Amino acid sequence: MKLEEINYKNYLISNNKSLLSLEIIHEFLSRSYWASQRSKETIAQSIQNSECFGIYTNNDQVGFARIVTDYSVMYWLCDVFIDENHRKKGLGKKLIETIVNHEEFNNLIGMLATLDAHPLYEKYGFVKDSERFMRRRIN
Repeated sequence: MKLEEINYKNYLISNNKSLLSLEIIHEFLSRSYWASQRSKETIAQSIQNSECFGIYTNNDQVGFARIVTDYSVMYWLCDVFIDENHRKKGLGKKLIETIVNHEEFNNLIGMLATLDAHPLYEKYGFVKDSERFMRRRIN
C-alpha cells in the first residue's frame, strides 16, 4: 500500500505500520466492547494482516483504525479508536475521511459495525443496513 502521511493540526495520520504501538492498541482494545477478549498476540497478527492507520502527537499514538480488504470489491473498517484525552478535536472525522478517500479504498464498498458511532460514519457515506448485516460468531 502506498505510504500516506497527513499533518492535521498538531497530529500526524499515517499508514506506516512501523509507527504503531502494539501496547497502546492492545490497552485500548482491551477496554472496548468489541475486542476486549482479544489477546495481544491476536491483535499483533490482525495488524500484520491488515492495512492500518495511526494518529500520533509528540511521537505518542492517540488513534488507530484497521482495514481488511480484497483491494477490488470491499473493505471492512474496524478497531477504530481515538484516545479519550484527544477526542473532540476532529481526529475521528479526519481519520475516516483519510481512509475513505485513500486511493486504495475510495472505489470500494466499505463495511463496518458500530453500536454508538453512526453519526460519524454517516458523514462519510456509510448507512445503516440492519436488514442484511449478518455475522457468524466463533465458539
